[in-house]
Amino acid sequence: MDKVSFGHEQVSPEEKTRRVRGVFSSVARRYDLMNDLMSGGQHRLWKHAFVRKVRPRKGETILDMAGGTGDIAFRLARAGARVTVADINPEMLAVGVERARLRGIEGLVWAEENAEKLSFAESSFDAYTIAFGIRNVTDIPAALREAHRVLRFGGRFFCLEFSQTQWPGFATLYETYSRRVVPKIGKAVASDEDSYRYLIESIERFPDMPGFARLIEAAGFRNVKAEPILGGLVAIHSGWKI
Repeated sequence: MDKVSFGHEQVSPEEKTRRVRGVFSSVARRYDLMNDLMSGGQHRLWKHAFVRKVRPRKGETILDMAGGTGDIAFRLARAGARVTVADINPEMLAVGVERARLRGIEGLVWAEENAEKLSFAESSFDAYTIAFGIRNVTDIPAALREAHRVLRFGGRFFCLEFSQTQWPGFATLYETYSRRVVPKIGKAVASDEDSYRYLIESIERFPDMPGFARLIEAAGFRNVKAEPILGGLVAIHSGWKI
C-alpha cells in the first residue's frame, strides 16, 4: 500500500495512522458535543437505530471497535451484553472511562487496539460493532478481515457510517453545510478547524453503499446489507460470518 487518503491528501499509511491519532487526540474532550452540533442531535437517533439492529442479548460478547467515548457500548450494555470497548486512541478511551464512571456503568472492558491488527483470539465475539470509525482506518479491508476473524461462526457485523445521500437537493445542501460550516463550528467550539475539515473530507472519500458492501463481502461476510438513513447520508451496514 503506497499511498492512502487522509481527507483529500495522499499520504503514506504510517502518516495517515499518525495523523488520525492526532485528530482524535485533539477533539476527544469535545467529541460528543461536536457530534451534537454537527448533526443537530441526530447522531443520537442514528445510534439508537443502530443498536436496535444489533439486537444485543444478555450474556453475549460484543466488540465495539472505535468506541472510545462509550456511546454505543453504553447502549449495548443496557441489554446485558458483555462489551469490550476498543479504540486506537487512548485519549478517546479516557473520555469513555470517565463517562462510564460518572454514569455508574460497570463491567465494560476498555482496550487500546488497532482495528487492523486486533490482539483478540479468533472466534472471540458474538458481534462486532463500529460506529463512525471505519472510514478513519488506514487499511479498511484489513480491518474488515480482522472483524471477520474475531467473530464466532454465526457472528454478526454491524457498521454505522456516513455515506452519500441519494436525495439531490439535500445532497447539495449538506455538501455546502459540511464544507463551509462544520470546520467553523470546530474552530469555535473545539479550537480545531483542521481536524473537523479532515472529518468532513474523510466522509467525502469514503465508498458509497454498494462499494462498501463489496468490501464487506470480500472480507468473508455473507447476507451483506446496507440500510440507508436520510437517503444514504448515513447507512447501517451488516453482515454475517456463516
